[in-house]
Amino acid sequence: MQIIRMKVGDVLELKKPHPCGEKHFRVMRVGSEIRIVCQGCGRDMVLDRVKLERAIRKLIPAEEPPSES
Repeated sequence: MQIIRMKVGDVLELKKPHPCGEKHFRVMRVGSEIRIVCQGCGRDMVLDRVKLERAIRKLIPAEEPPSES
């Protein structure tokens, strides 16, 4: 199984909705456990990486600020 590369600020669309009805979650911390926050109600949760990777439908990358040159 391929490891999904995600970073803080990315938005995940999961297969099943949260009880509030929202399917989009923002990544707050990454590691062997990943902390995500519901975009609808603001509830945060910590899930094992393996369990979360199976539940992801789509990864929406975070917008990076423009580099100053």
